[in-house]
Order: sequence, then structure tokens, then C-alpha cells
Amino acid sequence: QLYVAESGGGLVQPGGSLRLSCAASGLTLDGYALGWFRQAPGKEREGVSCISKSSAVTNYADSVKGRFTISRDNAKNTVYLQMNSLKPEDTAVYYCAASRNGRYSGVCNPADAWGQGTLVTVSS
Repeated sequence: QLYVAESGGGLVQPGGSLRLSCAASGLTLDGYALGWFRQAPGKEREGVSCISKSSAVTNYADSVKGRFTISRDNAKNTVYLQMNSLKPEDTAVYYCAASRNGRYSGVCNPADAWGQGTLVTVSS
């Protein structure tokens, strides 16, 4: 069974940067699309970004395009989300997800595994 776990969240000022990491165990990630979702207080969970198994396809929510970059290292069984120019509205719990169905399309729905989430707070 595949397990994924996020790290790298924290408190950052507006305009700052953070890099989230998601490490997998149980199975190798090279057969899965990997992605990030987030859920802000009082809001539904939304997709942020997803990357196909070969890194050939990446998708981003309009709200993060040009600011966030997703990447993966299959040798390390890890996916990353580099977040720059952070805004208060980026504050949320960020979840890593793995999707076998989306391994070629880079669409991470439906997801086969979810992490527990890591909190990102953007505030001065």
C-alpha cells in the first residue's frame, strides 16, 4: 500500500517562499501522478497542482500559476511544491496526493493515497 507524508509547512510573510515536500513509502511513485491540494478554513478542498509520472505534464490552478512550481524526483520517491510570492489567501492545509489514474494526464483525481496535510500560514 502506498503512503505519502508531507513536510515543509510553516509561517511565512506575504511575498515570501516555502518549499513543500512529499515522501512516499510502501510503493514506488514512478507509476503515479503526484499532486497538491489545499483546504483553507471554511472552504472546500481544491486542487493546486499535479505532475504526471514522467514529469512531462504539469497542471496548475489559475490562482497559483506563475508563482508555484511542482517537481518530482522518482529516485527519491519525492514530490515538491515550490511556492513563491505567497499571499495571505494561500493560507491553508496542503495535502499531497498520488493518483494512478492520472499518471499520464497529470490530473490527480481520483487520488489513491493522501497525506495528513501540512499547514501553510501566510501572514505578517
